[in-house]
Amino acid sequence: MKLSQRLAAISQQINQHYQDIWDCCCDHGLLGADLVKRNSADCVHFVDSVPQICLQLEQQLQRYLPYSSSSLTAPWQVHCQDVAQLKLSENDNQLVIIAGVGGELCIQLLKGILVHNHTVDFELIICPVHYQYELRQFLLSNRFGLIDEQLIEENQRYYEILHLSTTANSPISQIGDAMWDLSKPEHKAYLNKTIAHYRRMDGKMTHPALRAYETLQEKNLLDNS
Repeated sequence: MKLSQRLAAISQQINQHYQDIWDCCCDHGLLGADLVKRNSADCVHFVDSVPQICLQLEQQLQRYLPYSSSSLTAPWQVHCQDVAQLKLSENDNQLVIIAGVGGELCIQLLKGILVHNHTVDFELIICPVHYQYELRQFLLSNRFGLIDEQLIEENQRYYEILHLSTTANSPISQIGDAMWDLSKPEHKAYLNKTIAHYRRMDGKMTHPALRAYETLQEKNLLDNS
C-alpha cells in the first residue's frame, strides 16, 4: 500500500542507516515496512501492545518481506509489548518513531522509555495527533535537542513532525521555529486554528501557549505590512 502523505514525510526524514529502528504503536506497519524495503536499518522493530495487531502484522510481513531463517540478523522483528517498557539496544544509531497517537500518550510513553534507557543516546521522530505545545515542553526539559521539524497538511488535518536526538544541541521551540512558512496558506490556516483553539479554552488563566502563538501571528503581520 502507498504511504500516506504524513507517513511519507516521516520516511523522508530518515536519510541515514541505523542499527535499529523502533516503529512504535506501529498499527498496520506501513511505515516500518517501507523502511525495511529501503534497507534503512540492520533491523526494523515493529512495536505494538495489541496482540491481534501484532499477529496480523507478523503474518503480513512473513508474506511480503520474508527472510531466510539462516540470516545472521533479521531485517525485522515484531514485539507485542507496552512501548513505555521498551528497552533499546546499547548499540549506537538507535531511532525511535512514535506517530499517530495523541501528545498526552506520547509523553507517557516517552517517560517510560527514558526511565528504562537513561544511559542510551537515541534519535526520536515524533508526530503527535494533538497536544503539541505540552509535548514540546516535555521534550525540551528531557534531554532532547532538535534535528529538524516539519509541518504538513493531510486530509484537512495538520501534523507537526519533530526529528530529535538526545545528543543534539539545538533547542526545541515551544511552538516550533524551523517548521513555519507563513507565506503558505496552509501554515497560516494552522496557526489561526491553533490560536482559536486556545481562545476557546475555559478557565480564568490564559493558556501560556496562546500568547506565544499570537506573538508569532503578530510578527508575521508586521513583517508583511
